[in-house]
Order: sequence, then structure tokens, then C-alpha cells
Amino acid sequence: MYNVKNQVFQEFTKTQKSMLCSFLRALVKKSPNIDVEQLFNNFIDDEMYYLEINNPHFEFLAEHLEDENFRHDAQMFMNECRKYYDYKKSQEPILKAQKEFEKKKRAFLREVKMGHELPTKKQLYYYERLCKKYSIEKKELKSKLEARDEIDRIIKEHEKENLYGI
Repeated sequence: MYNVKNQVFQEFTKTQKSMLCSFLRALVKKSPNIDVEQLFNNFIDDEMYYLEINNPHFEFLAEHLEDENFRHDAQMFMNECRKYYDYKKSQEPILKAQKEFEKKKRAFLREVKMGHELPTKKQLYYYERLCKKYSIEKKELKSKLEARDEIDRIIKEHEKENLYGI
């Protein structure tokens, strides 16, 4: 798409070209089910209407709207935009899977890191209070991961007892 952008609308200034390309790209993105030819014709009709009421979006297009080179460049650019957005849409499942994989990888690495760190004072205090509350024999906790897992186990075990009235 960016390669084509450099080839089209050579008669316009850099700012004009940028404005027009942005508008056409947004038009293509907004209407994925409409044919490029139809989109371009709708664009021309709209611009003609706005010219007639003296309120054009792009004043510099007044003399180019019926030009065949302009038609060719605009349709070529819009076709490239359509290809780009179709490709991007086809890549969504892959990107989603990659994000999910990265999320799992971060969680795994976080657990590995916790496995090597000493438990915090809060964890140790909370564990001691739980052991005292439920009359459980304390054991030595060697890592944050072990402390977290042991606290979770105690809470889940006693939640079940409270839930079922045991």
C-alpha cells in the first residue's frame, strides 16, 4: 500500500496527497463490503455535490474529479487499501493466538521467578494466621510460589467445608 501511495497523485502537494489518501483509506476501511468501483463513484458523487453547494472537502480536487488519471490513481490506491485491510483481517486469528501465547509465557515466567524468591512477610503472617485459625500444622515455606499455593490450598479446602457445612 505504501509503495502505491508513492506512485499515485503526483500532481498534488504532499499535504494534499496525504489528506486525500487518508480520506480514501478511511472510506475503504469503513465499507469493507462495498466494491471499490462503487466506493469511488460514491466519493466522486459526494465531492461533486459539495462542490455545487460551495463547501468542498478537497478544494484542490475541483479540476481533477473527471480526470481519467485521477480515477486510475484513486482506484489503484483504494484497491491496495482493500488488499491491505483484507490481509490484516486474515491475520487476526494468528495475532490473537500469539497474544494468548505471550500471556501464558509471561504467567509461566512470573511463576518461575516467584519460585526463586523468598516469601514476603505478609505471606508468612497470613499463612501463620490461617494455620492458627484452622489448627493446621505449619511447614516451612521456601518461596513466594510455595507460599501462594499453600495459602490457596488452605482457603479452598476450608471454603468447601464452610460451603457444605462440614
